[in-house]
Order: sequence, then C-alpha cells, then structure tokens
Amino acid sequence: MRFLRFKKIRFFLIPVILLMGGLVFGTGKYGPTKTKVPTYKDSTATNTADNSRAFLYDSLDLDGLGLSKEAFNLALTGYQTLLQAGKVQKDNILTIIDFSLPSSQKRLFVINLETGALLFNTFVSHGRNSGTALASKFSNAFNSFKSSLGFYTTGSPYSGKHGYSLRLEGQEAGINDNAMERGIVMHSADYVNERTIHQMGYLGRSQGCPAIPEALKKPIIETIRNGSCLFVYSPDKQYTAHSKLLQKGSI
Repeated sequence: MRFLRFKKIRFFLIPVILLMGGLVFGTGKYGPTKTKVPTYKDSTATNTADNSRAFLYDSLDLDGLGLSKEAFNLALTGYQTLLQAGKVQKDNILTIIDFSLPSSQKRLFVINLETGALLFNTFVSHGRNSGTALASKFSNAFNSFKSSLGFYTTGSPYSGKHGYSLRLEGQEAGINDNAMERGIVMHSADYVNERTIHQMGYLGRSQGCPAIPEALKKPIIETIRNGSCLFVYSPDKQYTAHSKLLQKGSI
C-alpha cells in the first residue's frame, strides 16, 4: 500500500493489518498492554486520512475498550496541528485520557501511530475536585486540585515526591498552560489499582495530576517521554468551544 507521503505526519504511515492476521493483545495485570500487528506495504493502493482514522479505531477495537470516537478524532486533529507547528518531537506516539469514562474503567490509551499498536490501556486518576467517580469539573487555576483538559506535550522524567514522574507542558492558553507551574505531572499512586476500585467503587484522586498504576509507571513514562502528544478529553462543551487548537486548527 502506498501511503500518503507527509514527511512529518506519522499518522498517515499507519500500516494495514493483513486479513490473515489479527491483533494479539498481551494479558498484563492492567489489561491489554501491547499489540502485535502483522503488516505489509502494497505499492499500488492509497489510503485517505479519514479512512486511516476509521481503520485504526476499528482495528484496535477502541470502541470495545471504551474510548470515545470523538475523543479519538479530536486527539488526532490536535496532534496533527501541534506536529505541523513543530511542538511534537516524538511523532509516533499519541496518548489519550478519556474522562468521559469513570475512573473504574481503563481510560488511558497509548497508541503507536507508526505501527498501529495499542501499547497501553490502563487506569488513570483525576483531580479530587474534578469529581468522584467521574471527572466533570476542570480548571487551569492554581490550588484548584482539578484536572485540566486539552493537549499537552511530554517533557523529561525526573524523580520527585511521587518517585519517577513525567513533566507535562500544557499547549492551550487559558485551558492548561499553567500545568508546569501547578506541578501537574504524570506519576504513579498506590490508590490507582483494582483493589481500590473494589473497595470504593472508584480510584483515589490526585491534586490534578494524571496518576497511573505503580507497576506501569516506568514503561509508560519511558514510552511517552520527551516530546510526544497527550490529550485529556471530556465531552465538555466549554472546552470544545474555547479550544483555539480545535476550532481554528492553530495554536
């Protein structure tokens, strides 16, 4: 298959899965963590961007895993805009946090856009003042203890009070651009696990950081560190109405 040749847009390089093959998900402690995708390239066929999106969404069974199709499409739209603006350096990785799902569901998705692989699908917490089981209130304000929606790029990892953590840089003015100053980072927490869900019905909550399971902090952070795109989604009309990145395709 001859793919659309955008030098910097890795999304258009998503391979086609062989009909005789299929997706083979690992059975890690926190659910599917890796996808083995048999691929080939045919020099005669072409693919459109819309077809590529639909193909990837369906092939990875993202609907079956709970990822909102709107979250997926918006994530790719913002990713491409950031990429064209030179804001994304690690262009094969896209991370989506879908806050339309309650914290008792695995709502963090890490996708390799170059190979068409779902690398991680696991739990992630939201801010304590964003809601209990479901995050519905968001803020960019200091000491709000709320999550912030929108697009981020990942920075460098470091060791802090939560151990191995990852800096996040908000890319949307007035929406999440205080993330660095607020100390909004990706880190692990002992309240992000199935045991807590069984006891409380939902995960513990952070001060606004996307906290992930302890067992997966190193592999996830190592995968998405240093310049990849992360999108935090909610079906929040105020966000979609005010996001210049989504509305105008610019930042």
